Amino acid sequence: MCGAELTSLPESVQRVARVLQDKGHPHLPRMLDDAARTAQQAADALGIAVGQIAKSIIFRRKSDDVAVLVVTSGDRRVDEKKVEAHVGGKIGRADADFVKSRTGFSIGGVSPVAHSTPPVTLIDQDLLRFDVVWAAAGHPHGVFPLHPGDLQRLTGAPVVDVVQASAPQASGAGAA
Repeated sequence: MCGAELTSLPESVQRVARVLQDKGHPHLPRMLDDAARTAQQAADALGIAVGQIAKSIIFRRKSDDVAVLVVTSGDRRVDEKKVEAHVGGKIGRADADFVKSRTGFSIGGVSPVAHSTPPVTLIDQDLLRFDVVWAAAGHPHGVFPLHPGDLQRLTGAPVVDVVQASAPQASGAGAA
């Protein structure tokens, strides 16, 4: 993607594209014709399994008001107790204003990278069952592909178990 193509993208997607370029990621964001605010919408637009969507879900750590980002598979539901065990404290739901102020992204387009304030980040191990996953690129129409292992390289976050044993729905705010 050249400079001219980047400038035609929304600012939030440009921010994600710059981080991906700076970190040597081979795939830049692409814009979908329709919004992909949910994992199911994104999967349908891309013609892939919903599990291949890397949802970025934002929680609020109650003790210090820090954003907690959980990147999980689109067909999994986050277990908040497991997240709390990894982040050292109680977490709560994050509303749209909190998500926007901490990440710089609107719910439905939260990228796993390029946050305005770096969150505490966890990557769920269930994503590793896929060769390719798709993440939001800072806008409800923006996505980018990557190998699940690239999430760890791009974010520096640990890969852990943070999902419920079974239940295919999102939790929290900011699902891609």
